Amino acid sequence: MTLSLRRRRAFTLIELLVVIAIIAILIGLLLPAVQKVRAAATRTRCANNLKQLALGCHAYESARGTLPPAVQMKMTGTGAVTNRNVARSQNFGPNWLVLLLPQLEQGPLYDTAGPSAADYMNTGGDGWRVVRTTLVPLFRCPADDAPTTPLTGIAGFEDAARGNYACNAFGIHQQAQSPAPATGSPLPATNGWTSTFNGASPLNTATNGATPPGTPGIAVGTPGGGVMCINWGAKINKIEDGASSTIMLTEVRMGSALASTDARGTWALGFPGASVVAGHASWDCQTPDTKSGNGDDVGAGSVNAPQQGMGANPQSDGAFNQAQARSRHGQTVQVAFADGSVRFISTSISQANWWFMNARDDGQISTE
Repeated sequence: MTLSLRRRRAFTLIELLVVIAIIAILIGLLLPAVQKVRAAATRTRCANNLKQLALGCHAYESARGTLPPAVQMKMTGTGAVTNRNVARSQNFGPNWLVLLLPQLEQGPLYDTAGPSAADYMNTGGDGWRVVRTTLVPLFRCPADDAPTTPLTGIAGFEDAARGNYACNAFGIHQQAQSPAPATGSPLPATNGWTSTFNGASPLNTATNGATPPGTPGIAVGTPGGGVMCINWGAKINKIEDGASSTIMLTEVRMGSALASTDARGTWALGFPGASVVAGHASWDCQTPDTKSGNGDDVGAGSVNAPQQGMGANPQSDGAFNQAQARSRHGQTVQVAFADGSVRFISTSISQANWWFMNARDDGQISTE
């Protein structure tokens, strides 16, 4: 018997190119799907983080009778020192996240602060700041890919770790109305950050044609009270507009993507942009994830990067005035309402409806 050996034919160049092209097309089809799955996963993890923080706030309120304050500030003879040049090294105490640590299964970390955190308003001690350097995974949104470079440039708060969540102090950042509204005397100017001090509720002074820019759909005299403010936290069942209609927590982005001195997204630092949003439906800081320049008035060390959705005014060093909710979820920002529910808010929301969602006492319900 004669055996014949059959030679195996190799791929031709054209066949090989066709195979490569098919593989490239499949990868091109698969990559967007993978990216969508990854984005959905990060949104879910972020929502879970916000849910845990909201539950922690509820547990704190159950134990203490009110939500935690945005930050505790020790009183002086003339009130709380909120000027950044002073507050960067003294006067400011534990913020809401530090106070929540026991409710977030972070009791051992809270214990390292000793009595300083629990008794700050009596002692004014700064021993609680020892917790600032700890990076807590719960406080990070996985969608924010900024480096976790610790904060620099604020004396007494060097090496502070980063985070992505803030409480809603709301308030209004505005000049006095001039000329006076037809209804009576002009209302006073207010600083977004301090306008809700001790739970105060400022009133809107701006009309649509006013300078600074007015607030379309917001009547002169509309209140702008916050939920967690300097030295004050609301009772959930006493929130005037209802817990299910009022934002309690939002996302913020880490300034470490721009500079280590940019304090935005610093979890234990109780100032706007770091772990608080304030004045975020007034003046030039009007809607979530705004791309406007100078939108966050958070002072020296910040970087004005509106093209990256991180507009800031590095010259506003007299005080921390306002800061906006910001995220990396693409045209949406996740928030937790005071009832504990977590929702997506479109960045195209109108200024008026953003106001209605954040003010606890404006008597309006958002239609978006």
